[in-house]
Amino acid sequence: MYSKILNKLKFPIGFVGLIWVIYIFQVSSGIDLRTLGVYPRRIEGLPGILTSPLIHGSWEHLFYNSVSLLILSAILFWFYPKIALKSFIWIYLLSGLGIWIFAAPYTYHIGASGIVYGMISFVFWSGIFRRNIKSIVLALIILILYAGYFGGIMPGQQGISWEGHLLGAVAGILLAWIYKSDIEEDEIPVVDADDEEDKEREYFLPRDVFDVKKED
Repeated sequence: MYSKILNKLKFPIGFVGLIWVIYIFQVSSGIDLRTLGVYPRRIEGLPGILTSPLIHGSWEHLFYNSVSLLILSAILFWFYPKIALKSFIWIYLLSGLGIWIFAAPYTYHIGASGIVYGMISFVFWSGIFRRNIKSIVLALIILILYAGYFGGIMPGQQGISWEGHLLGAVAGILLAWIYKSDIEEDEIPVVDADDEEDKEREYFLPRDVFDVKKED
């Protein structure tokens, strides 16, 4: 049981552990890593698509992102294991690319908030698109836990990369739509053989009777 839990959650725990190690290194060494963020529409800012989610500007920034990353990625990897890793990677890349193309220039954009918003959006909209009990319940949980986060996509907030939040959310919606048909094992409805027999008895005539007549 414990090995199964650890296996499901090793990626979320590992990723959060990585950003903590990087920030502790930054603080202890005195090296400013903010220049590894995304610098919009400059070629030298492109590597930031890969590195910016790993960099944080303060303990508070790191803590809040870590809690949300752990909760949301745990939900993603536990309930959507078939598509979890590729969804996470695409949210990671698309949110960073979106920042590079559309975000405010002349500043470095750092932090994993775009990924957080991407996963919020992905889990919520998966409930809308898939419309099975599990996905709807997860969408409601996300709505309750993160309703206040929707204000983070509003422009004009000082010191907050609202563009990263918005573009991460858009990436989450897109991926929820793309992967809506990748059904997990626990989403496949179980058909009872007795129910199938009962349904067959409901027909007054065999369902292929007209096909038989046509062939005659």
